Amino acid sequence: MSRVCQITGKKAITGNNVSHSHIRTKRQFHPNLHTKKFFVPELNEWVVLKVSAKAMRNMDKNGIWNCITEASEKGILK
Repeated sequence: MSRVCQITGKKAITGNNVSHSHIRTKRQFHPNLHTKKFFVPELNEWVVLKVSAKAMRNMDKNGIWNCITEASEKGILK
């Protein structure tokens, strides 16, 4: 499950490099992923997740446990 955020489900999307002469070649846009260790007080243990920068902001705002349960309900986190 590489290059996929475990909380938001973000993954690489495709697009084009456009040169000065407007020649288009295919490329990929990868999400800003980081492998981080989070402490979950509800489980009283550390959890290692591969998350995007946006997911980390969501975890700060909504709480780690809420984000993990929401991702597992959506089927993103297994």
